Amino acid sequence: MSGTEIEGSNNAYTNGSIHTSNGSVDDKLGELRRLLGKSDDDPLRIVSVGAGAWGSVFAAMLQDAYGHLRDKIQIRIWRRAGRSVDRTTAHQLFDVINSREDVLRRLIRRCAYLKYVEARLGDRTLYADEILKDGFCLNMIDTPLCPLKVVTNLQEAVWDADVVINGLPSTETHEVFEEIGKYWKERITVPVIVSLSKGIEAELEPEPHIITPTQMISRSTGIPMENILYLGGPNIASEIYNKEYANARICGAEKWRKPLAKFLRQPHFTVWDNGDLVTHEVMGGLKNVYAIGAGMVASLTKESATSKSVYFAHCTSEMIFITHLLAKNPEKLAGPLLADTYVTLLKGRNAWYGQKLANGELTLDMGDSIKGKGMIQGISAVKAFYELLSQSHLSILHPEEKKPVAPVELCPILKTLHKILISREVPSQAIRQALRDETMNDPRDRIEMAQTHAFYRPSLLGQ
Repeated sequence: MSGTEIEGSNNAYTNGSIHTSNGSVDDKLGELRRLLGKSDDDPLRIVSVGAGAWGSVFAAMLQDAYGHLRDKIQIRIWRRAGRSVDRTTAHQLFDVINSREDVLRRLIRRCAYLKYVEARLGDRTLYADEILKDGFCLNMIDTPLCPLKVVTNLQEAVWDADVVINGLPSTETHEVFEEIGKYWKERITVPVIVSLSKGIEAELEPEPHIITPTQMISRSTGIPMENILYLGGPNIASEIYNKEYANARICGAEKWRKPLAKFLRQPHFTVWDNGDLVTHEVMGGLKNVYAIGAGMVASLTKESATSKSVYFAHCTSEMIFITHLLAKNPEKLAGPLLADTYVTLLKGRNAWYGQKLANGELTLDMGDSIKGKGMIQGISAVKAFYELLSQSHLSILHPEEKKPVAPVELCPILKTLHKILISREVPSQAIRQALRDETMNDPRDRIEMAQTHAFYRPSLLGQ
């Protein structure tokens, strides 16, 4: 079997039938079931596609909140089979298990502890899908989750799903959802998809444009955009599962975003709804770009608060400038959008990667998929945004030189990151030199220019 049944959530953090200002768990589930047209004897089927840190935590949060209502909802997570766990990680797993009495007792009760002992001794090999069933995400070993129902057969996972959570990196979204589209050709009902993916890809033909994960999903499956939403916010996966307060926005068509915001909201996780899908998804990709630079600056300046704040001012001005090219009236960089940028620059995996790159613990030759961290999406996003904004036919008037230039010429941080990460013309230290460039404009000038000029280019989104 490719799936395994799980017992009711006994996680120390389980929410049970918590009552909130938005009603009980049963009421929120009932409202979503009615909207999806579910009959009394037909459970609502939710599947998370992709088992990275955030995708796994998202599924676990739903399991904790709703898993006890077995007759009304079924929550599963898909990940590929066959990924083995190395000896070092097996040792780390064993130590984590034995440091948490609640986890140890749970594994013993489920007759699952012995395999971790054997793996610690080197007598057997563990697999990523196997440990995920016990609540261990390979990218987040130190944070045990509740047990999950894991499915390794993609067709089995998605063919009858009512709600699909996209927990894949943007670099994998198109490929996986193209396969999913084949399984949905005969579907009568249209599923709802919530994408957690924070990244973008670029295409230069027939005209240069970006492709966001929600667009990839729609094109691959034929699901209309009104049924595809994006959820983003200041979300460090392990901290959210450990009940640190967080908030997020779910963006998309009003029909789905409002009831889903209510359904996903928990006492420690506030979810608001917003109609500006484009800005939030683009910002989700951009903040990964600039987070790598933030990590470099932190390492090279020995965590100088002054240098990091200077970098923050410049990179956010570039982000605002770029979003004005991609959206006619973009959402302001405030609230969860600003918080998402801040926390990613502060602690996300892309910032971690930038730090390790700058201090020499990692090299570019190691690629963009890092053991224990997963995909560093900022690398491909640097390439995508640079290629897109380098196109001469998108030229805008330089405010000082009074001549047409490609938009990237007004984004010195993005240009420097491309030279470091993609063309490899300069070392990581160049990011610090870019901040010290005496010719660099006041960040306010770039923001003012973006807000007062007609920069919007619909073609950049393939429109």
